[in-house]
Amino acid sequence: MRATLAPGVRLLRALPRDSRYRGLTLVLTFLCYASYHLSRKPLSIVKSQLHLNCSAAGADRLNGSNGTAGCSWVPFDQDNYKELFGALDNAFLVAYAIGMFVSGIFGERLPLRYYLSGGMVLSGLFTALFGLGYFWDIHALWYFIVMQICNGLVQTTGWPAVVACVGNWFGKGKRGLIMGIWNSHTSVGNILGSLIAGAWVSSAWGLSFIVPGIVIAAVGVVCFFFLVEHPEDVGCSPPLHHTASEEKDPEGGMPDDGPLSASSCTSLDRSESPKEATEEPEAISFLGALRIPGVVEFSLCLLFAKLVSYTFLYWLPLYIVNVAHFGAKEAGDLSTLFDVGGILGGIIAGLVSDYTGGRATTCCTMLVVAAPMLFLYNHVGQNSIGTSIAMLIVCGGLVNGPYALITTAVSADLGTHESLRGNAKALSTVTAIIDGTGSVGAALGPLLAGLLSPTGWNNVFYMLIAADVLACLLLCRVVLKEVRAWCGCPATRRG
Repeated sequence: MRATLAPGVRLLRALPRDSRYRGLTLVLTFLCYASYHLSRKPLSIVKSQLHLNCSAAGADRLNGSNGTAGCSWVPFDQDNYKELFGALDNAFLVAYAIGMFVSGIFGERLPLRYYLSGGMVLSGLFTALFGLGYFWDIHALWYFIVMQICNGLVQTTGWPAVVACVGNWFGKGKRGLIMGIWNSHTSVGNILGSLIAGAWVSSAWGLSFIVPGIVIAAVGVVCFFFLVEHPEDVGCSPPLHHTASEEKDPEGGMPDDGPLSASSCTSLDRSESPKEATEEPEAISFLGALRIPGVVEFSLCLLFAKLVSYTFLYWLPLYIVNVAHFGAKEAGDLSTLFDVGGILGGIIAGLVSDYTGGRATTCCTMLVVAAPMLFLYNHVGQNSIGTSIAMLIVCGGLVNGPYALITTAVSADLGTHESLRGNAKALSTVTAIIDGTGSVGAALGPLLAGLLSPTGWNNVFYMLIAADVLACLLLCRVVLKEVRAWCGCPATRRG
């Protein structure tokens, strides 16, 4: 007797063909970028283990293992350990920032599937090599810095590629909400990276890097076999991107072309638009992308927003250890609540910006509220475990909400701006410019935190608050344009 068709398969068959491919694209790109962040997180968890408080560590740890001196790992056993940690962070982040500006250009001209999967496999290799320093008993600072530089360069393959893939399949309609949910991959990756790294941080910290390295390489192989870059590759027509005659400027109000702006896989649609299927538009130049209205403002805003986000990413566990006096594993687990807040913040930011049509106004509002919340977290956030949990979630939402919105929906909007006349080939370049500029802030934040933390954590938080205020001010012109558009001023409806 033959079994009935599995319920899951029946559900898939009931869905339209293009919906299945769109769903596959969302799931694969989600897993891809979650694994990128999963592989970045271990260093922030392991820092507190590389330099331990010897008196608190116990006499049984004094001799260490694998060549450690005292209870810390050479060369991080000296008083300048915070500066050395800052050097490791910046080796990755500076390489990432520099590489990002050229990554989008390559992403527009190379097959995204090869580019993405190759970068993931290489990233897995360099992440694992960092962890192998534990088992190979390596104590040379240059080794760890070189691994960080190489990893930073190859990780630039990720963001432009996944945003371009999603942008190829989805129009603008509910892009803020869709990409807000989709962008939770960043926080999911951070959470999983914290939990995986925390599992081995106190026993064999090398595995805290090796296991995430294996994970990202494995997901890269899956991506190579299953990712579909363009709807046309499987006989579907691309989603309708906005044109000057149909839609408003993305700075002055968001159009609605349907929940998913579904591409159609019917032969009729393909026959009605043979020009779109056969003509291959030229990739936009770097300077051409900079001239798109809003790119410069959002890029500079992201610089300061990402400065705040990445300072938390790299220094929050150590801050919790030093201020709240938790162990390395407990601090790592508690720090995941910041990313839980980031998931909620990204979804809320996308939903609100879709409803109001104000991407910049949504970002600016969240940044304004984030500044006093950061001040409160530093002064009262460690008073009790309940207060710490609540404030970490709130701060995570307010800090990562604007960051998530700019790097996803705003980047995709500007990459399909009406001035491009339907040429969506700018997606990867625009995304790389915005995220590359933001990555400069991502490099500066942990560096400044490393320099300021010896003078007291208060100074670190004052720096973060100042960055939030600057990010908000940089969006004032775009916010004003959106507000005037809501008030019905015709001159501001188009860029």
